[in-house]
Amino acid sequence: MLKNFVYECRRVLRVARKPDRDEYLQISRITGVGMILIGVLGFIITLISYLVGGMV
Repeated sequence: MLKNFVYECRRVLRVARKPDRDEYLQISRITGVGMILIGVLGFIITLISYLVGGMV
C-alpha cells in the first residue's frame, strides 16, 4: 500500500511541469474573474435580503 502510494507520487511528479507565462496569466485571469463573480453574487444576495427585509 505504501509502496503503491510512493510509486503514484513519483509518477505524478514525473509528468508535472511548471506552467509557462501564458498559462500562468490565463489561470490568474480565470481565478480573478471567478472571485469577482462570487463577490458580485454575494453583494446581490445581500442587497436583495435588505430590500425584502425592509419591506416587511
